Amino acid sequence: MKTFFTTTLFLFSIVLTAQTDQRIYDIIDAISSERIETDIKKLAGFGTRHTLSDTVSTTRGIGAARRWIKSEFDNISKSCNNCLEVFYQKDLVKKGANQRIIKDVMVVNVVAIQRGTKYPNRFIMMSGDIDSRITDPTNFTDDSPGANDNATGMAGAIEAARVLSKYKFENSIVYVGLSGEEQGLFGGKGLANYAKTKNWEIIGVMNNDMIGNIKGVDGVIDNRTFRIFSEPTNLTDDKKTVERRRFYGGEIDGISRQLARYIHKTTKTYMPEMNPMMVYRLDRFGRGGHHRPFNDAGFAGIRIMEAHENYTQQHQDIREENGIKYGDVVEHVNFEYAAKLTAVNAINMASIGWAPPTPTEVKIGGIVEPSAKFKWKKVNDPNIKGYKIYWRDTTSPTWDHSRFVGNVDNFTLDGIVIDNYFFGIAAVGKNGHESPVVFPSGIFRK
Repeated sequence: MKTFFTTTLFLFSIVLTAQTDQRIYDIIDAISSERIETDIKKLAGFGTRHTLSDTVSTTRGIGAARRWIKSEFDNISKSCNNCLEVFYQKDLVKKGANQRIIKDVMVVNVVAIQRGTKYPNRFIMMSGDIDSRITDPTNFTDDSPGANDNATGMAGAIEAARVLSKYKFENSIVYVGLSGEEQGLFGGKGLANYAKTKNWEIIGVMNNDMIGNIKGVDGVIDNRTFRIFSEPTNLTDDKKTVERRRFYGGEIDGISRQLARYIHKTTKTYMPEMNPMMVYRLDRFGRGGHHRPFNDAGFAGIRIMEAHENYTQQHQDIREENGIKYGDVVEHVNFEYAAKLTAVNAINMASIGWAPPTPTEVKIGGIVEPSAKFKWKKVNDPNIKGYKIYWRDTTSPTWDHSRFVGNVDNFTLDGIVIDNYFFGIAAVGKNGHESPVVFPSGIFRK
């Protein structure tokens, strides 16, 4: 009996070790709500961070805010032996670009890159927005503290940089403050275009926009649930790919949706107290965030945000009416919740940062057969442990079944009927970290 118990415990230990990485728990513990609180208050203290606001003052306006953000990234870099490449990425947006651009403006993003040791041109990105607004989107002079929208996301990106800069990753990580979000997503457009000109291979963009409110206008108070918005398919797919989905599936299996599923799985593994809520939509109804320009450019991108919003505290002039306090001010932010969602970002960037590239040329076969068959092109990396086949019911939002099949380039799942499931392949590193799942892009017959 003792031998059986010891053996069982040993096997359980092996399984647990293979599925988790102690460093991820250390990253969660290192995220500081106190530092996030300090940074949110600092950002809100610039008075307004409207895209068209003052750029000369040292204490007020978006110019002072972005210089402070850059100085924070610079200080983090100094503490890690200059491990971050910190710079401004700029684009001039001319008056009349849309109704909210009432004068020429230089839209300036603050970028910090932590280069990967093996794949310096592969990037996982966390973004927050620098700018803020009140009721009138063209009012760039009145107070617009933007404490939750979006000092929380910006403070989260800075805090993630503080913590993750202590580690080395095989893939590159980008921490960025994007400007011009409230005026038409101009910062995201600029950085997405910059990434394409530099031939960046973007694994995914994690856009954080409002991650600090737990008291919803619907009366719900919830400090554990958060939403992950993602588009179903890739907007840059060609006509042949779109037509093929009608017969083979893939209507909800684009690269952004796979990134959402990855975040859901990692969060449930390492932060089981959290409740990640995947929302099958680009963004809130009829709206869009700073991940959208990256989706438009063909990159995977999702939005992470609170589950329960309070609209009296968004895009509102600061005032009190009928006993209701309007305005996006610091006292409405829950710093512990913002820290939790920052940790969600950090552990997923770390997991992807340590993961191998995805397999390519993934194909599926097994039509009118009692088995599902797969072929793929292996990753050229000596640290690959092998590959894992995932499958799920066609109505399931998550990958519910998996099988590790070793370091091979093909495999047959006997007894699994291809008609009843959706399938995908992930690469697994010797360190246990996995790439995002790849949905088959082609079929093969005998």
